[in-house]
Amino acid sequence: MLDLVKLGARVQELRRDRGMTLAEVADAAEVSVSMLSSVERGQKVPTVVVLARIADGLGTSLADLVTEAEHVRVVVRRATEQDTVEEPGGWRRTIVSPVVPGVNFEWIRTTLPAGCDAGEFPAYAPGSHEFVAVEHGTLRLSLTDRVVDLRAGDSVYFAADTPHAYANPGTGPCSYHVAALIMRPRTARARPDGPADPAA
Repeated sequence: MLDLVKLGARVQELRRDRGMTLAEVADAAEVSVSMLSSVERGQKVPTVVVLARIADGLGTSLADLVTEAEHVRVVVRRATEQDTVEEPGGWRRTIVSPVVPGVNFEWIRTTLPAGCDAGEFPAYAPGSHEFVAVEHGTLRLSLTDRVVDLRAGDSVYFAADTPHAYANPGTGPCSYHVAALIMRPRTARARPDGPADPAA
């Protein structure tokens, strides 16, 4: 399992080696200072996307950042360790997947209230993939060249190297799951403490 204390020490070591302040790294990584500080103190379980952003901010790779990670075969993430973020507009997302160093995969559970439009989000790098499965309600997925309406039990795959948007056109809440394989983090519309959209 990823040792958060060792990870935090590694982040702090790299930051100090570069003569950078917490604020400078946080700005370069597009994460909040409080998130970065919590990671350095070993108090926060960062997502893969956040770790990749921190690595980018430090000018290193994700693999080099997580030097203490060995050949981990089983990683458990308890429900109490999962990050749930309440977003403007009433939608919420929970990152349920454990962090596995070197594996840019995330599994997100998102709930959109009735009529909620989460907006458009920029593309990931080429080679990124997303799979979406609707648990209940109606989800509208808008891509560059098409719009897909999904209902309970429906699923879809799309290449995530294109702008995409999520909305709930229904009269009740919509809950859905996203499995995302991300080649590297994008830089537009980043949230301060986590992935840039309800799918990653």
